[in-house]
Amino acid sequence: MHIEGRQLEVSNLDKVLFPEVGFTKAQVIDYYVRIAPVLLPHVAGRPVTFTRWPNGVDGQAFFEKNSGRHAPAWVRSATVPSPGSSKGRETLDMVLLTAVPDLVWSANLAALEVHVPQWRLDAAGRAELPDLLVLDLDPGPGTGVTECARVGHRLRERLVADGLDPVVKTSGSKGLQVYAPIVCEDADHPSRYAKSLAQGLIRETPEDVVWRMEKALRPGKVLVDWSQNNTAKTTVAPYSLRARAGATVSTPISWAELDAVRDGADPATVRFDTAAVLARVDELGDLFDIAARRRGALPPG
Repeated sequence: MHIEGRQLEVSNLDKVLFPEVGFTKAQVIDYYVRIAPVLLPHVAGRPVTFTRWPNGVDGQAFFEKNSGRHAPAWVRSATVPSPGSSKGRETLDMVLLTAVPDLVWSANLAALEVHVPQWRLDAAGRAELPDLLVLDLDPGPGTGVTECARVGHRLRERLVADGLDPVVKTSGSKGLQVYAPIVCEDADHPSRYAKSLAQGLIRETPEDVVWRMEKALRPGKVLVDWSQNNTAKTTVAPYSLRARAGATVSTPISWAELDAVRDGADPATVRFDTAAVLARVDELGDLFDIAARRRGALPPG
């Protein structure tokens, strides 16, 4: 196919990657082409980790950080220090998604999910200080999106009180993710601040919230995962597909939508597939427009 001046070879377009809803590779490619105008700004300058599902979401998956053997010459990459999870390598050549053909290339590899860190590279390819804070709200057994929405509302109040301007999106899976554009003192500053927020919530309502990962602690509670602010970690990008049965999408939502769920609206109202997301963007624009938000300085600490 030809797109934006690039020629790409695509294959197995009829292959069903989401069997429950009959969603094919061609539809995955089409979605990423159409969502590109709002997705690409959120991954610009951020090294990408893909999750690839070559045999569909019912098959085996793997993470791919190193771009080397697959990427055409025109796909940009950056050499970055290898995170601790990548054994045996000091550096990785990681993809930078900059244009629609890049998304077509990755979608053709069945790279269903796009994950990025909370920092960008500067013009020289060096990691800048984190520019985003993220708190991942993950429901434990016996809880769901409603409980996450209650915690998300409380987090928003605290972030606003600290001078930040938060946004929220669904994870595309079970929970929610609260972000805020930030200025910070050092690379570990967001982790320290996020941990203090999580621990503050737990002091108030220890029966509802947990900040530690141990499975035994999680039934009936929402995990406030502050650890995603570690510079070695990534979080699913806004508008990325998720490798879930219904071909759901990590979707920006409004605080009014979150509060409606908190107050009893059907949690299904904030679960979106690709068609719903494209329609929302046409109607509402980018609800995750970080560039239009106030970038606040994290409290010292």
